[in-house]
Amino acid sequence: MRVSLVFEGFKSGAHCVSLGESMGFWPKGYESCFFLSFDYDASSAETWKTPDDLSSLSKGRYAPRVAIPRILDLLDRLGIKSTFFTPGWTCDNHPESVAEIVSRGHEVAAHSYAHERMTELTAEKEAEVWELSLAALERVGVKPQGYRAPYWMFGERSVNHMRRLGFRYSSNMMDEDMPYMLKHKGADTGLVELPVEWLLDDWPHFEMERRTPDEVYKLWKPEWEGLHELGRYFGLTCHPECIGRVSRLKMLERLVAEAKASGGVWFPTGKELAEWARKKLT
Repeated sequence: MRVSLVFEGFKSGAHCVSLGESMGFWPKGYESCFFLSFDYDASSAETWKTPDDLSSLSKGRYAPRVAIPRILDLLDRLGIKSTFFTPGWTCDNHPESVAEIVSRGHEVAAHSYAHERMTELTAEKEAEVWELSLAALERVGVKPQGYRAPYWMFGERSVNHMRRLGFRYSSNMMDEDMPYMLKHKGADTGLVELPVEWLLDDWPHFEMERRTPDEVYKLWKPEWEGLHELGRYFGLTCHPECIGRVSRLKMLERLVAEAKASGGVWFPTGKELAEWARKKLT
């Protein structure tokens, strides 16, 4: 049975994968999908939220100085490629770091310019942010295929800009645990949606609730195991300045290594996953 889910006018339905259909959905005989992604915010949001707070600004600098090199080495050890949703501000202020991500074979996708709350902007300001973001990404040699909204504040205007600018996928909605073709007001958008979930985001657990790595592992591991058993999609969102602390990164390595050891798990980039889903769903 197919289930249609509606969220503020957006809908997953006719181009959605039912529970039974997820078995055999993945390429090359893979049994499930583990989409590991990073939101490389650096100090982008703090530049407009707390521009005079030197301590707050410094937290974001932990990402390019310490966390990104550690994360890239971890991904090399694990033998997987990832997607880094990156604000234009990060590209402009840490271009060497972004270039290193690209040189290691990872995907860089769009994430606004300075981590703006897009649905709180005027239409004119949002359009300006899209142009600034793409221009910054172009300066580091990237034409993004995917977009993730800061704070997952994602509205109709964002969909229209994505379509206008030739994006292929979105990673913003919370109404599924499989990729699907995104509809809005009953019409196809042409975008593949790679769903997200606050449970599977490191920031609220570590930075807001101050949980330990073991506590977060005990949240993430059962969710991963359950989705793997169902042959479905596990989308994990991490922030370098958060997950890059040594104890947290060790926990992430443990989780990913155990997933790899279970066998039959696909670890795609966002654009690889979106293009495969498009092929299967259209």
